[in-house]
Amino acid sequence: MDMPFIEENDQTRARREHLEAIRALIGNPYPNRFERSRVVQPPHEDTVTAVLEKFSRLATKTATGQQASPEEHEQANRVLNDIEVRIAGRIATPPRVMGKSAFVHLSDGVSRLQIYVRKGETKAVTGDNAEADGWQLLELLDHGDFIGVAGHLFVTKTGELSVHVRGIQFLAKALVPMPDKMHGVTDPEIRQRRRYVDLIAGSLKVEQEAGELTTREVFERRARLVREMRRFLDDHGFIEVETPMLTPLATGAAAKPFKTHHNALDIPLYARIAPELYLKRLVVGGFERVYELNRNFRNEGISTRHNPEFTMLEFYCAYMDVNGMMNLCEELLRTTVQQTIGSLCVRYGEHPIDLARPLERLTMKQAINRFFPEELRTLGDEQFDESWLDDPERLRQLTQFLRHYETRTAVAAYQGAETTNAAAEINKAHVREVSAEAWQQFKQVEIDEEDAADASAEAEMGRHIAELFEMLAEAELIQPTFITDFPKTVSPLAKASPANPQIAERFELFMAGMEVANGFSELNDPVEQYERFLEQLSERERGDEEAMPMDEDYLQALAYGMPPAAGIGIGIDRLMMILTNRQSIRDVILFPHMRPKHQADEQQQ
Repeated sequence: MDMPFIEENDQTRARREHLEAIRALIGNPYPNRFERSRVVQPPHEDTVTAVLEKFSRLATKTATGQQASPEEHEQANRVLNDIEVRIAGRIATPPRVMGKSAFVHLSDGVSRLQIYVRKGETKAVTGDNAEADGWQLLELLDHGDFIGVAGHLFVTKTGELSVHVRGIQFLAKALVPMPDKMHGVTDPEIRQRRRYVDLIAGSLKVEQEAGELTTREVFERRARLVREMRRFLDDHGFIEVETPMLTPLATGAAAKPFKTHHNALDIPLYARIAPELYLKRLVVGGFERVYELNRNFRNEGISTRHNPEFTMLEFYCAYMDVNGMMNLCEELLRTTVQQTIGSLCVRYGEHPIDLARPLERLTMKQAINRFFPEELRTLGDEQFDESWLDDPERLRQLTQFLRHYETRTAVAAYQGAETTNAAAEINKAHVREVSAEAWQQFKQVEIDEEDAADASAEAEMGRHIAELFEMLAEAELIQPTFITDFPKTVSPLAKASPANPQIAERFELFMAGMEVANGFSELNDPVEQYERFLEQLSERERGDEEAMPMDEDYLQALAYGMPPAAGIGIGIDRLMMILTNRQSIRDVILFPHMRPKHQADEQQQ
């Protein structure tokens, strides 16, 4: 039979021939089950890893390569020879035949255990539960096949724990060659597109780099983090809920949604961009502490930090404000990270990330001022200071200057360059000169019509502040830092600060130059929320596709009364990037969204 999904070559042809020979020898080469023993921890089945963890202490081979005495070796085998096991796994090493003996390693994806087959002593299980020659079956096995074996444990002369096989059952054929056992899969495109190959490669690789997590360990760490987060919230009195993934409105965040159509109801539906408004409906209904850990969807760009489908933890707490939520977020991170990786210090790229110290809190304007490039602070005869951020005209000029003139690029090139001090000073002087000249030219240019419209409005100032922060400060926030005092106009669901009605009681947590969490005191005044929605509709009419629609049902819920509350969303994927030292979000998502293979090939060409 043709197999168009398999590349035809000498290796694949040989494997198919082996499969047919196995079929002729034992019958069905794909049996329905294999019953493993329950010796290690009844009633759980024995895995390769479980057997090794339980009995490796009796093996006489040590990490230093030293051998035990013959007496110790004999004593270990007296104990092990009475232990019968039935284990299964993938053949991790091609059979090593030495005369009438053969050694093979089985892998369960985590660990490898050696099996020993002696010619004339091993039987192969057939499809009708009869027996065939086990040695003949062994000669047809390929690297990557699945088999099950039965036998007793023993320690070889070199001190390696092994299974002396009496019976062998073929379970599945690998029709394609396995990845390189020395180097694994080095192409990130293959690792991310074909995660199963990446996982296989990790389990078969002979040696791992010191301190480097395997792909399996990355996702095991992710599973532990999620488990610890649930435990933390459960222990703090929160209840986990599930809210709709398909919604009639795309609300809860500023983002472009995926849209579909419900045939039976004949209505448009959207893959949710955030569960926020549904969770707050539950706060209205009396759930004082509620959380959801699930997927969100946003029909936007793909990058090393963005995937259209991503995992978010959101939780809400009645009678709490933004400061209480920052404190709770800090406690959650310290507790769950410590439980997940056993430390509060991790390395991300070249940066050590320290979660042990109290997290710094900066206002958005303070962050802009702190990270404003020194080379741009003097623009001709003018000197930048934080007061510019409160002047609508200067703020607009500054934002457009940095947006339209490539000064930031020059500064970034200077900051990232490996130069001598003298060369650096020359570069600084050049940037100052170019920037000052560009600033004077820019002030003579008319403002874009789009920016000029409603230029004095509070909304315009808020957008400029947020844009300056993204341009100048965001990437510089390496250590965990809370950014506070967001403009109210870019925070349509957050309460305004009593001290300054133009500021929202909102924060974002940044680590390694990435936004990891977003939280705020929840707006619970239905009249003000209605006015905020109207402002969002105006933004949508001016072309902002990410502005929120009017959610009348949510307003009706608020009309029943919602207590003071605070909420937060934590991006699990980005947090995992930091905790596993992965530079791409695709490396912490098992099956990330990627460009179709033929399009990717065309783009490379």
